[in-house]
Amino acid sequence: MKVKVLSRSVEDATRQRSNDIHKIQRNLDPTLHPFEKAREYTRALNATKVERMFAKPFVGALSGHVDGVYCMAKHPKKLDWLVSGGGDGDLRLWSLSEQKSIWSTVGHKAMVTGVSSFLEGNRFLSCSNDRTVKIWDPTDNSTSLPTATYTGKNAFSGISHHRSDNMFATSGSAIDIWDHDRAEPVQTLNWGVDTINTVKFNQTETSIIASTGSDRTIILYDLRTSQPITKLILAMRTNAIAWNPMEAFNFMAANEDHNIYAFDMRKMDKAQNVLKDHVSAVMSVDYSPTGEEIVTGGYDRTIRLYNARQGHSRDIYHTNRMQRVFSVIYTMDNKYVLSGSDDGNVRLWKARASEKMGVRDYRERAHLEYAEKLKEKFAHVPEIRRINRHRNVPKAIKTATQRKSIMINSRKVKEENVRKHTKKESLPDRIPERKKAIVGVKK
Repeated sequence: MKVKVLSRSVEDATRQRSNDIHKIQRNLDPTLHPFEKAREYTRALNATKVERMFAKPFVGALSGHVDGVYCMAKHPKKLDWLVSGGGDGDLRLWSLSEQKSIWSTVGHKAMVTGVSSFLEGNRFLSCSNDRTVKIWDPTDNSTSLPTATYTGKNAFSGISHHRSDNMFATSGSAIDIWDHDRAEPVQTLNWGVDTINTVKFNQTETSIIASTGSDRTIILYDLRTSQPITKLILAMRTNAIAWNPMEAFNFMAANEDHNIYAFDMRKMDKAQNVLKDHVSAVMSVDYSPTGEEIVTGGYDRTIRLYNARQGHSRDIYHTNRMQRVFSVIYTMDNKYVLSGSDDGNVRLWKARASEKMGVRDYRERAHLEYAEKLKEKFAHVPEIRRINRHRNVPKAIKTATQRKSIMINSRKVKEENVRKHTKKESLPDRIPERKKAIVGVKK
C-alpha cells in the first residue's frame, strides 16, 4: 500500500531577513483566478488617479536676472551647473542643488543672444548684440574680466561650440567659424541669407552645422568642404534647432506656425514627424540626453514635453507668473527641465511630473514599475485614457486651442468641398501633412 505524504521544506517558507515579505505559494494557473483582470484594471485605474493627484512638476525658481532670460547652457559633466544670459547683458552661473547664483557679471553692453556649452575645464562662451564674443572662467576669483574677447563686424544672434576642437561658430549676417587662437574668423559661410537667427553644431557628426535664416530657410553646411549641403525653405520662420544626441542625422526645428518639425538631413523633402499642441510660436526646443523626448517653450507661456516619435504633447507646464518662454533645456541626467522666460526667472521642473524625488528602496521601485506596466496594459481603456490626458490649463490656452481647432476643421471642410465640386481630371494631388509646411528644397 502506497501512502502519499505532503512534504514542505522549512527553508521555502523562512525569511532570510526580518524585513522581508513572507513567502506565499501561489498557483499562477489563470483558470484559478477568474477575477485577476478586474483586479488589475482597478489597480491601473487607482495608479493613474494617484499619478495625476501627485503631479507637481514645479521644483523652484532661480531669481536674479533683472531682464528676461533669453539663452541658457548646461555643463556637459557637472549636473549642478547652469549658465544663463539676460536681456541686460547679465551673465549668471547657477547651482541647481542650492538653487542660487554662485557667479555673476555684466558681461555685455547689450542683450546676450547666446551662451555655449562649457569648454575644457569650467570655461564657457557668450555672444551679444554688442558685436563681441567672450570666453569666461567663473572659477577664476582673481578677476571678473573675460579670458578672451573676439570682435565681429555685425551683431551676433547665436553661438555653438565644437564638441572637441577649439572651434566655435557664430551666427549673424553670416556664419563665422572661429579658432580660439585667432582674432578673426577662419571661415565664413553664407547662402544668400540676410540674417541668420541660430546656428548649431551636430554633436555626433561634428563637421555638420545647421542654421536658420530670417528668410524661412534651414541650411546645412559641411566644414570639410566649406560648402552648403541642403537648403530647406519652409512656409514660416524657424526659431530654434536641436540635434538628436543619439541619432546623428535627425534634428528638430521649432517653427513660427506653432509646430515642431522632425527632419532627417539625408531626406529633407518631408518631415519625419510633426509635433503639435502649441497655440503660438515655438521659441525653443531641446532633446533629452536619451534622444527619446523633447521639451519645447512657446510664446504662449507654456512648456510642453513630447515623446519624440509621437505627435502630441504628453504634458504641459505653466505658472501664473511665467511669461513667454525663450529658452528650454534638459539636464544631463534626464530628470529635470529648465526654462528661461521673459519675466527674468529660470525655472526648474521635473521631467516626470509625478515622479518622487530622492532615494527609493527596492520594494517601492518594484511597486512603481508594476503600476507603470498596468497603466500601459490598460492605456486604451476610455476611463484611464481620459484621466491620464486630463490637464488643467489656463483659460487663454484652452480658448486658443478651441479656436485653432475650429479654424483647422473649417479649412479641411473647405478643401473637401472644393475637391467634391472639381472635375476628376482637374483634381490636384493631396498634400500630406508632413509636406504642407515645406515650400522647396535646394541642394
